[in-house]
Amino acid sequence: MLTEKVRIAVLVSGGGTNLQAILDAEDKGIIRSGEVVLVLSNKKSAYALERAEKKGIENHFVSRKMAGSQEKFEEELIRILDERKIDLIVLAGFLAILSEKFTSHFADRIINIHPSLIPSFCGEGYYGLKVHEEALKRGVKVTGATVHFVNEIPDGGKIIAQKAVEIKENDTPEILQKRVMEQAEWVIFPEAVETVSCKILAERS
Repeated sequence: MLTEKVRIAVLVSGGGTNLQAILDAEDKGIIRSGEVVLVLSNKKSAYALERAEKKGIENHFVSRKMAGSQEKFEEELIRILDERKIDLIVLAGFLAILSEKFTSHFADRIINIHPSLIPSFCGEGYYGLKVHEEALKRGVKVTGATVHFVNEIPDGGKIIAQKAVEIKENDTPEILQKRVMEQAEWVIFPEAVETVSCKILAERS
């Protein structure tokens, strides 16, 4: 039996479907080494905050506008995360670029999911439907999702896991987005959370 678990914070900006996949994986025992104890959003209307509320998870809204600057925004995030003794930060559709000051403060402790097979269709400006639009435009036959560590370069950190998804002839960006979520993102993201949590626990012992 595990006597302690890695304390996880999930950062979100929207509906929180990947957050839900992580919470479901906790319930199913796929994630055993970590526990989501905090959800932070930079959008007040993010449905992800409601998902957290329903599960009784502490949740907060913190925005750059409210903080007054990018630096103050990141300082507030760091303060909240450090006060809660967060071990692992999971970016689940968090649409805010984080500076090197932030990422180095949590070096090898931030992971993200991207809806393509990095290094394809990634980097600054590649998020949401745009990723799938570009994949279809280029005519690639296979896409997928990638979980990676986060550094100061958008989608530039070391890859943790990838899963391929077939592109079909009549796909639209919306249809492809849904298939990538269901067949790749919601599978490898919880698994990667468990893998990294295990590693953090092993480093402690």
